[in-house]
Formats: sequence, structure tokens, C-alpha cells
Amino acid sequence: MDTILAKRLLDSDTDYKFGRLKAAKASVLQKISDAAQSGCSSLPLLDLGIGESDLPADPAIVEVLLKEAGKKENRAYTDNGLCCFQEAACRYLNNVFHVEGLDPARHIIHGIGSKSILSLLPLCLIDQGDILLMPVPGYPVLATHVQYLGGTVYPLPLIKENDYLPDFDQIPLAVCKKAKILYLNYPSNPTGASATPVFFKKAIEFAKRHHIVIVHDAAYAAITYQQEALLSFLSVPGAMEVGVEIHSLSKAFSMTGWRLAFLAGNESIIKAFGLVKGNSDSGQFAAIQKAGSYALLHPDITIRIRQRFEQRMLLLVTALKTAGFPAAMPKAGYYCYVPAPTGACNTGCSDTSCHAVPAGCCTFSSAKSVAACLLETLHISVIPWDDAGAYLRFSVTWENDSRTDVEIMEDFTVRLLSLHLTFS
Repeated sequence: MDTILAKRLLDSDTDYKFGRLKAAKASVLQKISDAAQSGCSSLPLLDLGIGESDLPADPAIVEVLLKEAGKKENRAYTDNGLCCFQEAACRYLNNVFHVEGLDPARHIIHGIGSKSILSLLPLCLIDQGDILLMPVPGYPVLATHVQYLGGTVYPLPLIKENDYLPDFDQIPLAVCKKAKILYLNYPSNPTGASATPVFFKKAIEFAKRHHIVIVHDAAYAAITYQQEALLSFLSVPGAMEVGVEIHSLSKAFSMTGWRLAFLAGNESIIKAFGLVKGNSDSGQFAAIQKAGSYALLHPDITIRIRQRFEQRMLLLVTALKTAGFPAAMPKAGYYCYVPAPTGACNTGCSDTSCHAVPAGCCTFSSAKSVAACLLETLHISVIPWDDAGAYLRFSVTWENDSRTDVEIMEDFTVRLLSLHLTFS
């Protein structure tokens, strides 16, 4: 039956990165369950991998959903969105990020999550042969859909020496001439780096010079630490002329499964997105948009979420340092991005019946091999990145079982220390 599939799928081996990792985690969970049924003890899974907030949405947001869900006026398709949500998004950008001059009707449109927005934007902008300038490591969805449409991806490595910011001066002129989109994502997934107004100004000048559209994925913009200033790309002069910005309620308001986000910025791009979206979906459920409107008008909810994750991040960074990782407190986001170890040298493990760490020493060829080792031997799930050096991404969105965050991180530390990790 493969012969009936679209050629773009037959030619591609880029299945969704996080889907593969979820499958690997599910396999380990099954092994843990099988061990329990046979009476054998096993380490529980510590999931520091995919960044899905374990915190529930604020009760006041849930209450709005419950109130609105059964109303007759909320049953219909919402198509390109409710005016009340667009207005709330406009006020949110102004009150929280000091973005001025937005018209809710012309500059904002909702989407069924930021992933959906990223998958539809290439239909607005990409023709055969166009180039996407894509920082790596980074969230892969936009790049995948650009390639589906016959576009190509030019990688912009994010390295520590450049504060995990892309270096526009290293892009060949021939690439710039064919580039159509520059994707940016700050605070960054996975590096945790933040941008600055100076960097955004440079990006805007670059985009104007080469007639490129900037798509800024601001999913983590509201989750900052240690008094790091909140920053929107759209607050920088000239941004509205060249680009759009995506904001997600998943991160800022712990509404992950609710699937609600919005796109803001350049009027022509918003209009084009509305045309494509109108032919792709019928809008998010009105009751969810109304609950989202409440959330956007109560940004104090995010402050409590931010405080919880900052406490966890401090614990995580301490644990990683104890195990030998050169970890530092990130400025924002869910993730601590650290160089992967190059080897492990365990001198022996007293319990070899169920979850032994292999005796002897080994070397790792990639971050992917480290992540596989941590999952199989220690039941620790993390995300590997080998795009710009070998790095691991640890998330602070772990689920609490019956233990406190401190107890979970103590367990995490003990497990890592058992491997006697080495770093080059």
C-alpha cells in the first residue's frame, strides 16, 4: 500500500521526534509494569522529557469552561475565532508585554494550539524551492511542513559561544535571496536562552534587507526566572512590518490539552493565515476560547505557575551539578539544556536482578545514546539533541507521585551518581 502514499512521506524518515520518544518511554513503562506483576522491584519512571505541564489549569479558568460548555450560543463552529478572544489577546499583549498599536480584528487570530499554527503558516508563505532559515536545535514542526511543500531548510546552529542566538552574518547571500521565513523561538526550546531587544532589532533589519518573514514562536515568553524581563518580538519597532508572533496558553496558563493559541502581528500575514485556516479547520470550541479569554485577562495566574517552575528549576540545576553536568540556571522556559556526558563508569551495582546499571565503563557516541542509556538503565526520560553538539534537555514538568519535588530530585541525583558519568 506504500505506493498510494504521497511521495513526500515516502521520501521522508522524519517522523515526529517526540512521538518516537513517547513510544520508547511507553516501552519502559510496560517493562516496569511487567516487573511489578512478577514480584520484582523496579525503579519508577522519572519523566524529565517532553515538556507538558503537570500543573492543572487554574480553577477559575475551569469554572468558565464549565459555565460556557452547555450554552446554546457556544455550540456553533467558531471558524476564525471569537471577537472576545481576539480582544483579550490584544489586551494581554499590551498589559504584559507592552505591545502597542494592535487592532484585534486585523492583527490577531486564534489557532488550535501553536503546533497547528506552525503547521499552517507554510501554506501562507512557502512555494516550491523557498528556504526556511531554521535555528537548530529547535521545535521541528514548521520545518517539516515547509519540506512537505517542496521548500528546503537551512540550519542556523545555536551554540553557547553566541548565547544560543543565530548568527545572521554566517548565512550565504545565495541562501538569503531564496529565504522566505526566518523562524525564531525565544525563550528557546530547548536551550532556555532569551533574546534581547538588540537581537530582535538586528533580526528585523536582516528580514527587511532580504524580504524575509519572521515567525517568532513565543510559547515560553511568559515563563521567565530571576526577574528576567518579559519580552515580545512585537514590542520592538519594525516587527509588525516583517513578522508575526505565536503565543500559547498551554505554557503560560497550564492549558496544554485545551489546544488554544493565537497569532499576532503583520496584517497581511494574519489575513492570509485566516484564509488558509478557514479551509483547514472550523475553529476551537467557543467555551474554550471564552475560558482562554478569562485567562488572558488574568495574567497573575501565570505568576504562580512561574514561581512553581522556578523552584523546580533551582532543584534540577543543583542535582545536575552534583552529578557532574556543567549546568546553569536558564533565564526562562521549562528546560535545562546541558552538554551530554561522553562516558559512564560504574564500579558495580549490588542489585542486579531488575534494574542494574551495567558494570564497567562505556563511551557515548551521541546525546541520543546517552538518553537511551538513562531510560533503559535508570528509567530517567530526557530529550536528546545532536543538532549543534551533543546535548540533553531536562524538563521541570515532571509529575509528582507521593513525593515532594525535593524527594524526587534527591532520587534523581542518586540515580545519576550511580553511573559515574564522565565529561570531556
